[in-house]
Amino acid sequence: MSKMRYSRRAVLKGGAAAVAASTLPAPMVWAQEIKNITLRQFGTGVSNLNDVATKVKEDLGFTLEMTALDSDSVTQRAATQPDSFDIADIEYWICKKVWPTGNLQAMDTSKITNYDKIAGTFRSGKLTPESVVAQGTAPHTVGFVDGPGSKTFADTESGWMTLIPTIYNADTLGIRPDLIGRPIESWTELLNPEFKGKASILDISSIGIMDMAMVCEAMGEIQYGDKGNMTKEEIDKTFVIFTEAKQNGQFRAFWKSFDESVNLMASGEVVIQSMWSPAITAVKSRGIPCVYQPLKEGYRSWGGGLGLSSSLSGLELEAAYEYINWYLSGWVGGYLMRQGYYSAVPETSKEFMSDNEWGYWFEGKPATDIITSPTGDELAKAGDVRDGGSFTERMGAVACWNSVMDENQYMVRKWNEFIAA
Repeated sequence: MSKMRYSRRAVLKGGAAAVAASTLPAPMVWAQEIKNITLRQFGTGVSNLNDVATKVKEDLGFTLEMTALDSDSVTQRAATQPDSFDIADIEYWICKKVWPTGNLQAMDTSKITNYDKIAGTFRSGKLTPESVVAQGTAPHTVGFVDGPGSKTFADTESGWMTLIPTIYNADTLGIRPDLIGRPIESWTELLNPEFKGKASILDISSIGIMDMAMVCEAMGEIQYGDKGNMTKEEIDKTFVIFTEAKQNGQFRAFWKSFDESVNLMASGEVVIQSMWSPAITAVKSRGIPCVYQPLKEGYRSWGGGLGLSSSLSGLELEAAYEYINWYLSGWVGGYLMRQGYYSAVPETSKEFMSDNEWGYWFEGKPATDIITSPTGDELAKAGDVRDGGSFTERMGAVACWNSVMDENQYMVRKWNEFIAA
């Protein structure tokens, strides 16, 4: 499609004569022009969903082309192929790698309708005024810059964001309770010889290393100064422990994609592993018992948002802002919350959920009726309570965020050696 590079303001101003001649009001001109727009978005399969693209077409009129990739491929594309996308749906730890390249543009928060309703986690770093900021790359630490063109992150809210936050969650281990048959309470269980050949972790270095750290610290083997920014010595000790476990046959597989994690757990080949919330949902929707197990040491958390290509301008840029404002207006948030995620603007998401759904997913209350996935699969029955409880209980127990360390290159090299060992 031939790209249009003119602004909404220019369309409305320069096209005044045409509007007068046709007697069409300005908003209608905007609606007609925007229908010719196609915005290219890529990100992980977590939130690049066909249902969202369909709803965008229905509500806003333009086309959203979505491409789902694994996290490492998302990072590489955002950092090296700036002309291949308009919108990058990425995690905050990825932003730390991508922002210095100049491939994304700072976004004006005054154009974000629900900016004041965005959760404090993304603005100040604190869920509540009493919250302690967890280790790792917390979203607010890479969420702001001083202005357009700035390559460094701002310490506080500045009016210019790197990503407009959309989604986040508290991650833990997924388990098959029917195949384990006893309580699981600690991250240490991932390396328990009882599950030899039936454990798995994800093969994404910046995330997997954090799961490893949660395990090693829970075992009492390593006390990290900052799990999200390890020293070389801490990295080495971590991989010694996990390489030994691997060579002893602890792991069935190392997964990269959502579908891989679902199939491993649903088949029973794996009974305990790193998982994402919708993967748990997918397993349960098949009628297979699966639990996102709260652990006493806390959660490993992550957050994502929408970033705009630095080459995006004119009417397409206006359309992108329209899309972001629509994204935060509630429909998408409700859809994602029914998968077990949290919306960055929970207040608007509530309007698109039933009282039963809101009580179950957000408030930690027992379900008053059947809980279903966005596609209608039954996930819970009346009386069931969400794994981990309420939003504040879960997000208030975050121990670390997915992270990019100062020694990232060294860590990635050691990770690759571990996978190859």
